[in-house]
Amino acid sequence: MPYASSDGVRLYYEEAGKGTPILFVHEFSGDFRSWETQIQHFSRRYRCIAFNARGYPPSDVPQRVSSYTHQQAVADMVAVLRHLDIRRTHVVGCSMGAQSTLHFGLNHPRMAITLTAIGAGSGSTGTREEMKRKAEEGARRYEEGLEVALELVSKAPNRVQLARKNPRAWADFCKRFLEHSAQGCANTQRGIQAKRPSLLTLGAKFRAHKVPTHLIAGDEDPAAVEASLFIKRNCAAARLTIAPATGHLVHNEEPELVHRLTEQFYAEVGEA
Repeated sequence: MPYASSDGVRLYYEEAGKGTPILFVHEFSGDFRSWETQIQHFSRRYRCIAFNARGYPPSDVPQRVSSYTHQQAVADMVAVLRHLDIRRTHVVGCSMGAQSTLHFGLNHPRMAITLTAIGAGSGSTGTREEMKRKAEEGARRYEEGLEVALELVSKAPNRVQLARKNPRAWADFCKRFLEHSAQGCANTQRGIQAKRPSLLTLGAKFRAHKVPTHLIAGDEDPAAVEASLFIKRNCAAARLTIAPATGHLVHNEEPELVHRLTEQFYAEVGEA
């Protein structure tokens, strides 16, 4: 199995294709397999890399919550790229992975050709205390079992669209979800979700941000719409797409739309 090492933690990755690289960064409830449709499509012209974050087997699952931070999530992305000797790349992330993608661009702009952030914004609305409380509730739910956590996730208003549009894709999502590590998910809730800064507090950083950035949100994902609008208003380098009748996982719900828009985005930006 191929692994990259980051601060002593092994990160499992897979890659396909040749050409300009694209690094795919998964959401909290997903893993590297969430990007299979995109990898099949883009690997015809690009070198596609997807990895599992720490806490998601077959990547290592550190026992200490202190091993999980939003800064470490970005450092893990850098570690994977350096392991593969990649100096610059397109980056595509969803939800938690979208926030890591944005922080990667803010902190390592010379390594990013473009950023695509799908469904960014979870945890950016409400107070810091509310964010911590929700993360702790989520962590305890995972400690009760993945089946308990999935029951709530499957009823989320921004998730049900995938089940309606593509029952097969939804079944695959649920199967993968139950293969995750409950401890890894709980630690991620406490270490990353509870402590990362709200995107709505980063206006000054986004005003200085120059990496070409594509924000994609479903119109039935209000937190992502709000955060994406905020970034768009503050960042001259950002463009925004709102997908109609779509929830949180735009790349799974409407893959053809995401593929077409991303190809157009790359063509306009260039790949140097």
